[in-house]
Amino acid sequence: MTAPVDLANCANEPIHIPGSIQPQGALLAFDLQGGLVAWSANAAALLEVAPLPGASFDSMGLDEAVNALLRAALADQADGATPPAMADVARAGHTFDCVVHGYGQRVIAEFELRHAPSNEVAAFALRAHAAIGQLKRQKSLVALMQLVAEQVREITGFDRVMGYCFRHDDSGDVVAEAVRDGLPRYLGQRYPAGDIPAQARRLYTINTLRLIADVGYQPVPLLGAAGAGEGVPLDLSHSILRSVSPIHIEYLQNMGVGASMSVSIVVNGRLWGLVACHHMAPRQVPYSVRMACDVLAQVLAAHVQSTDARERSDLAERGAALRTELIETLLHEDDVLLALQRHAPALCAVLEAGALVFAQHGKLVVYSGDGNPVDEALAARMVASLPPEGAQLVRRGGVADWPQDLRGRTGRWVGMLALHFDPSSGGWLLALRPEQVQTVRWGGRPDKTLSFGPNGVRLTPRGSFDEWVDLVHGSAEPWEDGHVLVAEQLLAEMHRACMARHAELERARMQLLAMLGHDLRDPLQSITMAANVLQHGAQPHQLGQRIQRSSGRMQRLISQVLDMSRLDSGMGLGMRPREADLSRLLEDLLDESRLAHPGVVYEADIAPAVTADVDPDRLEQVVSNLLSNARHHGMAGMPVHVALALAQGGEQVTISVRNHGAQLAPETEALLFNPFKRISLQNPNNRTGMGLGLYIASRIAEEHRGSIVYRYEAPHVVFSVGLPRRGGKPA
Repeated sequence: MTAPVDLANCANEPIHIPGSIQPQGALLAFDLQGGLVAWSANAAALLEVAPLPGASFDSMGLDEAVNALLRAALADQADGATPPAMADVARAGHTFDCVVHGYGQRVIAEFELRHAPSNEVAAFALRAHAAIGQLKRQKSLVALMQLVAEQVREITGFDRVMGYCFRHDDSGDVVAEAVRDGLPRYLGQRYPAGDIPAQARRLYTINTLRLIADVGYQPVPLLGAAGAGEGVPLDLSHSILRSVSPIHIEYLQNMGVGASMSVSIVVNGRLWGLVACHHMAPRQVPYSVRMACDVLAQVLAAHVQSTDARERSDLAERGAALRTELIETLLHEDDVLLALQRHAPALCAVLEAGALVFAQHGKLVVYSGDGNPVDEALAARMVASLPPEGAQLVRRGGVADWPQDLRGRTGRWVGMLALHFDPSSGGWLLALRPEQVQTVRWGGRPDKTLSFGPNGVRLTPRGSFDEWVDLVHGSAEPWEDGHVLVAEQLLAEMHRACMARHAELERARMQLLAMLGHDLRDPLQSITMAANVLQHGAQPHQLGQRIQRSSGRMQRLISQVLDMSRLDSGMGLGMRPREADLSRLLEDLLDESRLAHPGVVYEADIAPAVTADVDPDRLEQVVSNLLSNARHHGMAGMPVHVALALAQGGEQVTISVRNHGAQLAPETEALLFNPFKRISLQNPNNRTGMGLGLYIASRIAEEHRGSIVYRYEAPHVVFSVGLPRRGGKPA
């Protein structure tokens, strides 16, 4: 006895093994030896055969065309696959479309009654063939769907044909409709995912065409040992006569439908859409005409698939180009967040994000791609909500996906794709999408209600399909698979780049320790020797100068190491900007340099009374480094020129230091502002440099929201510092 379909089991209803068929035909099922194992209760009368368990098909008096199809199917089924094949059969005063297919260790022959004459069926098939040419000329998917709906209605005669497109959540929108006058229109309405349960969605995917010729039919039971004595029900997943769920029948009856046909649009193995046909009275459509409709749907699916493939290829190409540029920047830029910020517009475009948040070492950078800024405090809470370990890619599609304490507090930014590119430093890249408030026209109220229906107490199908308008909040545009793939590839490349940076930094730290030990040994030795000589009564003046020079050198080395440590930890250099007289600052620095290095000629072109918002101590550090660089690397005996000028209408300050020297090689220029280089050691006048001076100077300029650039103006090497006069506050 078949179990009733009620509240307890309707979600798991085994619709592929209903144990019955629709009455517009008969069914015979054979095992792999060709013996009869199951048949429909109407087979004897409709086909005028005597179904006996185990009887060989070729002993049942079937038409030779049917026997030929069965032989071929049995041979193919031995290899595991048998596509459907059809033959026209005239038998017992009826015309049948006989369809034979193999599935699940069984070969099934279905005899469907055909009432239309052969010439009429052929005419419909020719009309469908002509429609294929029109499909190829359509410019958009919506136009394509509309043409398919119109053509299917024309060749089948159904009262209504609708074209559905399914969303990521499996709800479906009616994007095309062809309907006879006098019937309500459903174009633009949405139907909830629950209208097609998971098991029905599976059948729509593997068996792309289903007909219910009469919604009010009485099922015909299957007889015989369907499982060869094992009691296994006959799997009708690929059957054309399969009886359908009583819940679905009730659903159609609630809509006032008398006959139904559906043609699946399957793209990449997924149910992308559906052509749904309704008739207000029973309607039998010949099998070959249905196949013509299936061909139209396959042409549509091929077009969708090619369009999707083209879009994915374009996205992948843009993603690959972005990865190449970004990784190149990451490998050469010392500040990871600055490197990411440079590529923020391209990242927004490829990921189709409205805003980005970059985080590392507790520091945040926020970029708005659509003109709607993200509050930094909110961005910090978003980053804090992410798992510190484990997950490398976190996807959130709406309010419900956020932790409880952040739900409803993320403002308009409810969608997020987060990339954990450097766990050791808390490195995250967050792509954000805004909320998409939608006005949804549901085809009837989508809520399921518990009620007493003809099949008992259960979740009954909707009784009303009047339009139900709803305003949907709390969700962003979902992250498509293509964007997630681009993000995963980007994450992998960024992670490798960060690992390479860490390895390089570790080597540099080891090098720094070795260099520091070596470079501090000499001044310490000098101080120790001077102290010993002083103890023996030597003249203190010269020894005092030596001690002063050695201790100053030690202080410079230690200061650079401390600055490097602050930068490496993400703390920054602690800028304290105030209004300062730059003209006086440069004059004082030049006076000190002339006194300390009397053999060097300094020329000055300093604009008077220039003030700016700077940290004067740090700016002195920058200029002192550039002067030292000019002395050590400039041509001996040639002057060092220092200039101070205003630019950009007085809004920008430019400090330049130039000396006679050779142009740098491109590979040297590329590494000029990197830490731990030892280019200066190539010059015998600068054996104790650690390669940190220019790096720290460039970071000081950046924290003033300025920059240092190198250029060659033969025969001069020029370093220029550009700073804003006002508002140069630390980031």
